[in-house]
Amino acid sequence: MPSAVRKPANLSLDANILSEARELKLNISRAAEDGIASAIKAEKERLWRIENAEAIRAENEYIEKHGLPLAKYRQF
Repeated sequence: MPSAVRKPANLSLDANILSEARELKLNISRAAEDGIASAIKAEKERLWRIENAEAIRAENEYIEKHGLPLAKYRQF
């Protein structure tokens, strides 16, 4: 997100993690942003699975009963 608008934020971090990150000369803001972005992605995926659980269950049930659609065309 190079063109994203940046806003300052105050974070409380584990002192040992912060010290190690500084020793390794990590960009702490970027690392925090990457971690938060990863957490957002994981939570959105988790919520999607919950919201679509019934459709996923029904599709899996159909495949168990009838097999994969177009299976006869598979090359492997």
